[in-house]
Amino acid sequence: MSINVQACQQLITALRSQNVSLVAVSKIKPVSDIKALYDLGQRDFGENYVQELVDKQSQLPGDIRWHFIGHLQSNKAKYIAPFVHLIHGVDSFNLLKEINKQALKNNRVIDCLLQVHVAQEETKFGLDETELNDIMAHVAVLKNVQIKGLMGMASFSNDEVLVRNEFRQLKKLFEQLGQPGITNIKPEILSMGMSGDYTMAIEEGSTMVRVGSLLFGARA
Repeated sequence: MSINVQACQQLITALRSQNVSLVAVSKIKPVSDIKALYDLGQRDFGENYVQELVDKQSQLPGDIRWHFIGHLQSNKAKYIAPFVHLIHGVDSFNLLKEINKQALKNNRVIDCLLQVHVAQEETKFGLDETELNDIMAHVAVLKNVQIKGLMGMASFSNDEVLVRNEFRQLKKLFEQLGQPGITNIKPEILSMGMSGDYTMAIEEGSTMVRVGSLLFGARA
């Protein structure tokens, strides 16, 4: 087992006291490590790869809330649609339509976060402000998805001013999300912050952080 039980318990307790949700990023980590964290009371786990998520879901307790935090391909949405708790990285209306289609087949409403590109790196996925507004203008027709908020990743940088400004940009967009009369937009979650910058993200308004290495140890 690679997790540090005491450190995990301290982090879980600290975030809970701040009303910040913790998604434990468990990609490429063994089922035994996830179960150890589950036994400490953690229930939200995030996976990047569809097949790995499906495999782990079948082996672990049914009350785990599984988050898909990777870049989801439309043709793979059907595999996680029966059980996924929250899809974090929706970055196109076409993907949202496919999630809606698969949710309807499973008689579910699937909660989603729209991923916004605020970082300097071009390699990161996400919507710009115009694309975000376009999705918000058309999402009401999709009855089996619910937009619960936004997700974004800041630049991988030691420049604290840059990182904070990116978090603030995302927070500003989040505050503009609510649209009267549209029932499938309920902006409750602002998911920003990872192992290296989650404390800054919380200070700038994050309500959900995705932490991996601090819980499970560094990846090989």
